[in-house]
Amino acid sequence: MLSTPTLPEAKHEIVESLARYSDRELISLHQRHPQEGKFFTALFCRYAPIVYSLVQQAAESPIQADYLLALVWKQIFQELQRVQINPEAASTIWQNWFVDLTGKALAQIEIPAPAQIRYSITDAPPPLWCYLQQGLDRLPPLLRSIVVMSHSLKLSEQRISAYLKGEGQDVSATDIPAYLAEGEGQLEAALPQDIRDIYLVDSE
Repeated sequence: MLSTPTLPEAKHEIVESLARYSDRELISLHQRHPQEGKFFTALFCRYAPIVYSLVQQAAESPIQADYLLALVWKQIFQELQRVQINPEAASTIWQNWFVDLTGKALAQIEIPAPAQIRYSITDAPPPLWCYLQQGLDRLPPLLRSIVVMSHSLKLSEQRISAYLKGEGQDVSATDIPAYLAEGEGQLEAALPQDIRDIYLVDSE
């Protein structure tokens, strides 16, 4: 059996300050304050062990399990923004909701071979990954392409330039660093401040 990933963010003071809130309260706050990421992060820390116990049954390797965990939480992230909250529902309803949604997500995901996975849970824990994905979706297409090709695909400036020229974008290799810096700056600015505080402060 694979071991559950460590959750250092659970010890962050921002997340610890939310321990007294119920699931319903955290979900409600997450919906009412989309510019803040701490409520989703607190829910992740609370339910990651349960979700991971289900995820590991569908994975054959740790890297597959970590990637599946991120994909499932991306689905949870999207569903939490629109789920209806019944204030009179029993507290156990949310645990059942997380379990049911995890099962549905796993049934829809085609698990790639470990060699095809470029995700690292250490570099981008699921809450950070979800908000990075959201930020990427908001970048101009050219900047998004350059950021993804540089960081996810690890392509050189020359290969990025060649690909873009093939797509009709005349961007020289010498211009790629400037575009990349602009994309990275916009992406970081798109992250909620509390997400930056939880995940990026120590790495800056």
